[in-house]
Amino acid sequence: MRHYSAKLSRRRTKYQQKILQRETIDEMIYNTKKMRDRLILERQARCGLRIGELLRMKVSDISDRAITLQEPKSGKESEMAYMPENVSRKLAEYVKDKALHGEDRISPICYSTARSLIRGLGARLNIHVSPHDLRRYSATYASRNGNPLEVESKVILRHQDLKTTQVYLGKISETEAIR
Repeated sequence: MRHYSAKLSRRRTKYQQKILQRETIDEMIYNTKKMRDRLILERQARCGLRIGELLRMKVSDISDRAITLQEPKSGKESEMAYMPENVSRKLAEYVKDKALHGEDRISPICYSTARSLIRGLGARLNIHVSPHDLRRYSATYASRNGNPLEVESKVILRHQDLKTTQVYLGKISETEAIR
């Protein structure tokens, strides 16, 4: 058990240092050809969704800018997540264009397909990126734009403990500190 804890600790340290820049995320998103794929990236990077939550999302789970997450990781029956207006608008257009209704999944792909998609888009920019890196980016970006840690933790990432959220936040560079 001790070996596992040390391994997990090293893994967290490694990821804590790997924070993607806004320009990189934006380039990944804007270079994506399919709207389905673009919306996957935007919902993760702009809304802080876990990839599993995103892939299970149905049309009936969306109400304007709010998303009801069914069976979230917390074990609760449901939780709420929120989208920026521009993401909400694109998602509504996509649902309409694809004639999706009620119980239809918005992104009917499996985890391995989503992971390959995100890794492939990162590879085009010569970076290693995973779905969870996009969620981590969402938290770091919110933090660096002045959102209080409590808002990030409870609203954006929906963590039970603030310490978990702190692990997500990367070290702030000298340039960012001056800004």
